[in-house]
Amino acid sequence: MLEKLRKTKLGPVVVLNDFFLDRILSVPDIGIFYSQIMEKISLGGSIRGVQQKDIKGGNATNVAYALARLGCPVSLITISDRAGSILLRETFSEFKGAALYIVDGKPGRTTALEFQNGTDIVNIMLSDLGDNEKFGPEKIGKKEQGALKKASAVIVTNWASNKKGTELAKFAFEKSKNALHLLDPADIQTRAKEFRDSLGKIGPSLDSLCINENECNMLLAQYQLGKISGTSETKNLVMELARKSSVSIDLHTATGSYWTDGKEVEFAESLPAKPILVTGAGDVWDAANVIGYMAGLDSGERLYFANAAAALYISNPRGIPPTMDEALSLAKR
Repeated sequence: MLEKLRKTKLGPVVVLNDFFLDRILSVPDIGIFYSQIMEKISLGGSIRGVQQKDIKGGNATNVAYALARLGCPVSLITISDRAGSILLRETFSEFKGAALYIVDGKPGRTTALEFQNGTDIVNIMLSDLGDNEKFGPEKIGKKEQGALKKASAVIVTNWASNKKGTELAKFAFEKSKNALHLLDPADIQTRAKEFRDSLGKIGPSLDSLCINENECNMLLAQYQLGKISGTSETKNLVMELARKSSVSIDLHTATGSYWTDGKEVEFAESLPAKPILVTGAGDVWDAANVIGYMAGLDSGERLYFANAAAALYISNPRGIPPTMDEALSLAKR
């Protein structure tokens, strides 16, 4: 595995389409925080001592940044205003192989609350979608189409926030016929049935549907297949889901990752890590996963490498995706 990743010359990856300005709030105790809010409702004023940080966000932006950190040439097609564009260009300026295609418009804004739920850190996101929710094929100009035609892989993210997500994915995949095609739909809860139906249109061009545990359960419910639990049960359920939806699935959960094409299934256990943050972990996993595909890793190796990258990210106090050397070092250990 390590030699393949070191020796493979990675082709360009195009990522579409969302960009958000994110603020992350760390909430040590949700019960106390709720009580403080209820108290302030009648009085007004400040709740002090809430740790916060501002970062660039959006699934596509995070995936593109993680790919660039891993040494992959990447093009991000997104939407932003002048202020957001400055932040994006500054963020990606350190990477020689990164290209930005920024359509003029309103970026999204998200406030993410991270808090402890038992032994896990979970996040709840409050989002203003901006113009991300209406990003269709009409936004893709000649330069962007040129990038798609040259791509070795194309990743469409956050279908759930884009009312034109099906049309965008179909268009992007048609313009990159020789590329690997991946889709990460994000939280489909309010559009679960619509997403299930959209797979009939996107599925024939799709090489991998990348989902987390919550998204998997929502999609399973659409096919009346139950809910994932232990490893053996999850293997059976995702295989049946792949058969019914006619798409290959890459599932990442807190305990491990799964791949299935409906005929075979592979599992790779998560690497030990002390989570400091969880927002954006799935995006880092997606980036490492597509690199594993392009490097020709077998499914078990690819899942293991993606797990290693995600483990490094969630345990990094600065919230920065790993480099290739860092990810390979952990995988080797």
